[in-house]
Order: sequence, then C-alpha cells, then structure tokens
Amino acid sequence: MTYNKMVEKFPVVELANLRNELLQSGLDSWQAAEVVSYFLAGRGYGTNSEDLRSSVHHLEDTSCTYERMQEVLERVAFVM
Repeated sequence: MTYNKMVEKFPVVELANLRNELLQSGLDSWQAAEVVSYFLAGRGYGTNSEDLRSSVHHLEDTSCTYERMQEVLERVAFVM
C-alpha cells in the first residue's frame, strides 16, 4: 500500500485550537497522540501511532510556532 504524504496547510485557528486543547487537558503523551490522531482523522488523514507519540511533545510546547506544528503534522500524517 502506498501513502501520499501531501498534507494540506491547516488554518492557524485550527492549529491554535489543537494546541490549546493539548495544553489545557493535562494529557499524557499517549492521550495527546490520540487527540492529534482524531484531529487528523477528522480531516481525512491517517497516522502512524508510534511516530505520532514520539512527535506530540513538539505540539504541546507553548513556544512551538504554527509553522512548526504544521511540519510535525505533515511528518506524521498520511492520506488514506
């Protein structure tokens, strides 16, 4: 099976909402990865759970820019 790695550019407001949810919820990395997985699945993307769990800490960092969040999401998402 071949996956397309092209991922849309998410609106800043969606990235801000995702980061706020991650920061305010007090989730561990497994739970946070699940939230990000749902975020991507709702937009038609699949994820590799292992890659996502190892990358989710970048998304929870308050100093993480939206551009960096986009890069992380591009790295872990694939079109199904």
